[in-house]
Amino acid sequence: MKFIDRVRQHAAGHPFFTLEFFPPKTDLGFGNLLSRMSRLAALNPLAVSVTWGAGGSTKDRSLDLAAFTQSSGLDTILHLTCTNMVQGTVDEALREAKSRGIENILALRGDPPRGEEYWIPTDPRFSHAVDLVRYIRSSPEFSSNFCIGVAAYPDGHADHETDEASELECLKQKVDAGADFIFTQLFYDIDNFIEWVKKVRQKGITVPIIPSIMPLQTYASFLRMTKLAGTRVPPELMADLIPIRHDDQLVKDYGVNLAVKMIRRLAAEGGIPGVHLSTLNLEVSVIRILEELGWAGGAMHTSNRLIADTPQESASRVITPHCATDSAATMLVMAGPQTEGEAGKGELNNAVGWDDFPNGRFGDFKSPAYGNTDQWGSTGLSRKQALEQWGSPKTVDNLTEIFLRHLQSRIATTPFSPTPLSPESLMIFPHLERLTRRGWWTVGSQPAINGAPSTDEVVGWGPRGGYVYQKCFVEFFLEQEDVDKLEQKVREEGNSWVHYFAGNVQGECRTNVPDDGRNAVTWGVFPGHEVVQTTIIEKESFLSWKDEAFSIWAEWASFYPPDSPERQLLEGVRNQRWLVSIVHHDYMDSNALWTFLFGKEKPLV
Repeated sequence: MKFIDRVRQHAAGHPFFTLEFFPPKTDLGFGNLLSRMSRLAALNPLAVSVTWGAGGSTKDRSLDLAAFTQSSGLDTILHLTCTNMVQGTVDEALREAKSRGIENILALRGDPPRGEEYWIPTDPRFSHAVDLVRYIRSSPEFSSNFCIGVAAYPDGHADHETDEASELECLKQKVDAGADFIFTQLFYDIDNFIEWVKKVRQKGITVPIIPSIMPLQTYASFLRMTKLAGTRVPPELMADLIPIRHDDQLVKDYGVNLAVKMIRRLAAEGGIPGVHLSTLNLEVSVIRILEELGWAGGAMHTSNRLIADTPQESASRVITPHCATDSAATMLVMAGPQTEGEAGKGELNNAVGWDDFPNGRFGDFKSPAYGNTDQWGSTGLSRKQALEQWGSPKTVDNLTEIFLRHLQSRIATTPFSPTPLSPESLMIFPHLERLTRRGWWTVGSQPAINGAPSTDEVVGWGPRGGYVYQKCFVEFFLEQEDVDKLEQKVREEGNSWVHYFAGNVQGECRTNVPDDGRNAVTWGVFPGHEVVQTTIIEKESFLSWKDEAFSIWAEWASFYPPDSPERQLLEGVRNQRWLVSIVHHDYMDSNALWTFLFGKEKPLV
């Protein structure tokens, strides 16, 4: 059924809710998301939405996921970005959606159009979301088949420097073109949202407005998502978060309570028909929010999820660095994959832990949340940023200088690091700098940590009263000749302590990790939790990241004209270099990996 008809038929009472999912990057993550979505379907959402990667990068997985939800009896809203798409991709996506019974589209712009950069192969029909709305509504092939939603930005568009009046005019144009409903970008300022809704209505826009609520998961992810979305963060919210920012469980609990308060106030004062919950493919917080609101209908029970111990229970189990290390040593050797239905048993990173402390691309590749993406299908890269921060590199030495400037905090980002160097990375700064000066450009790393308190300002995570551990690893790009030398060094001097993965854009992968082997490189031991493992490097996750990393080189190259020195350099790097991830398993020796790589010479300072 068309979503707008569902909205109109929704019975009076509490507002409805919809759930948003994204297609995981790995096959196991995708399969496990299907079982998770089946459980969440028992909560009776009015509809679900499925995101679409920038430039159609997740086209097949997005369509497959949307087809699954639609065929399972869930009305599905397929996000569809229209800029930077190869000619014909929009038509293909609409035809496939139509053939699979999908009747709802969320029409989005996606990545900013490249303007006059004619060398980017895009579909010239689409520069903005309104173009997509008009195209669908004017098409004899598609017009009657789809209900269309559009996005709105109560805090202003992150990519726009226009004023609020211009933003409202843009929204009205999308609605006048034929949009049936509005989903908003995430926000946390309720007062601002209520005032914004009044302005939208005064503009003559009458279609339903559904606010997007994204529960806080971790402090770091909250900062990342609000920065990416340009979200306004009320001072009182930051004042609440700062004292608990190093306790992931408290942040997650706070996020649940905040979402409940926001939804209750929106229902009472905001004049909204329903809310859109951006799940990030995580289950526990969504269930807790709906239970607190009384909207879960008894379909799910807290016994099916891992919840934090009460303070009394936590106090009864004292974790010390000594017993934590013993527990970790015992539990980390346990292996054997489990299905998601085996939550709470067996493997460390089984389903019961996936929602605890999600850790981005280094999390468990089996998790439905693996490959976390942003809400509206953006890569985060822009030509303006490239020219301002990274200039016009024409030589390998120019690239080395860009990576060095980022390490030395002279620029805030690189295409592979969207934020300044973290305090954790500063702990191993001399070693990262030394590798980069060698021409091995570092894009990921962590220091070895042996039993730091979970409240540590730099490396701590998880609930209070625990201890965290890390094996040292580093990732970098290097030439094939150096890959050959590094492989020989691992064989001759690694002594089974060193594992690596190396891959190139042509699809070759070299490793000394056994088949189905997994490098657990971050774990924590907490009262009531035993071992929680958040960072895993294994073949499938490495290959997924490798493909993404080389696509970043291609996108960076696309900011420069064909045949330019910059384009030739960046495309050459993409085609010739390898990505290497190397880990040393002796987490008790903070210099073990660096001694292996550099010998016993004094590190650069």
